[in-house]
Amino acid sequence: MKKILSVSAALLLLVSAASATAPAAVAQPSPHANWHAERACADVPSGNASCFALKYVDDSVPATATHGGQVKPASSTPSATGKTPADIQSAYNITGLQSGGRTVAIVDAYGYPNLERDLGVYRAQFGLPACTVSNGCLTIKDQNGGNKLPAFNSGWADETALDVDAVSAACPDCKILVVQATTASLTNLGTAVATAAKQPGVKAISNSYGGGDSADSSYGAYYNHPGIAVTASTGDNGYTGASYPSSSSYVTAVGGTSLVKNTSARGWGESAWSGSGSGCSSVNAALPAAATFGTGCSKRASADVSAVADPQTGLAVYAPSSSTVSSWAQYGGTSLSSPLIAAMYALSGNSGSSTALANSLPYTNSGQFNDVASGSTGTCSTSQWCLSGTGWDGPTGVGTPNGVAGL
Repeated sequence: MKKILSVSAALLLLVSAASATAPAAVAQPSPHANWHAERACADVPSGNASCFALKYVDDSVPATATHGGQVKPASSTPSATGKTPADIQSAYNITGLQSGGRTVAIVDAYGYPNLERDLGVYRAQFGLPACTVSNGCLTIKDQNGGNKLPAFNSGWADETALDVDAVSAACPDCKILVVQATTASLTNLGTAVATAAKQPGVKAISNSYGGGDSADSSYGAYYNHPGIAVTASTGDNGYTGASYPSSSSYVTAVGGTSLVKNTSARGWGESAWSGSGSGCSSVNAALPAAATFGTGCSKRASADVSAVADPQTGLAVYAPSSSTVSSWAQYGGTSLSSPLIAAMYALSGNSGSSTALANSLPYTNSGQFNDVASGSTGTCSTSQWCLSGTGWDGPTGVGTPNGVAGL
């Protein structure tokens, strides 16, 4: 798989204390001995979810007492190679599109006191319009719709920073609602999703987290919202089985790609990212819209669509390393692809109907996607579950958006 690696160590942020203790096993080979993707959130027990944010870090630079992590930034500017809003908009043919102020909701766990401040830094850096609480662009609520925001958690705050920056990159005029669950239990996160769905103007809800494959009979009601596009990351461990809520029959399951500039007419090339979650649910029903695509799964297949997720080709993000300190770093994981797709659903203005879920749209409009036909996520008994090729495949679904006509 072709990847980009040259990221200046001087411009990456150190890893938070939560990241330093997270398991290092991520399905992501690194062609440079010192660089690797580090998880923002640790594994969690059954009934809970872990965030899927991945931070690109350099082991050769030691932690410092001042910065508490691996990489001390020498500057206040973004990572030199991290994708910018202009890159994202060019790659997915959405430059100049506007949503008319539609709202994208982000559901994450725990609190992030400096969210508004950090989002302001990101948007000012790239010349995007201000998105603040006072101007009505940014709203932050607890899982019940109130203002009793939960305690700070470094890993989940990194996740939230990635999410709101990704939405800003793809849809600068979208309003952003952040709903913070008290903990990372699937019940609390699901409650936050249900709260987001009740807020006026919400057209899409992004969920960049997951646990093991779970049944819709237990949690599906939280994610079943016809007329609102609910997206969920498929995970960052390649072909290892389904992850919930992306294995829910009610969501759009979003896989990941490696995205690089090239000399094609599009100007960009994509292959399946090796870490992109793919596989078949053992408990949830197959999507009717996918029936003619030959997924090979008797039940729900993942993914449906995809976007950039490889941390080596990831997004420049302004994110916290503590409850007070933030700086620039490069992030990826399917935590990046899910909010990007949610933002593009908002740009389309077509998030399903009262009788049809939004996850049917990519299959109905599959010709409106860039078919990703190379790359793999591991070894599997049915090749298309882990090997990208023409048409639908597990790592990338029907492909990546070429404009928003497919959503």
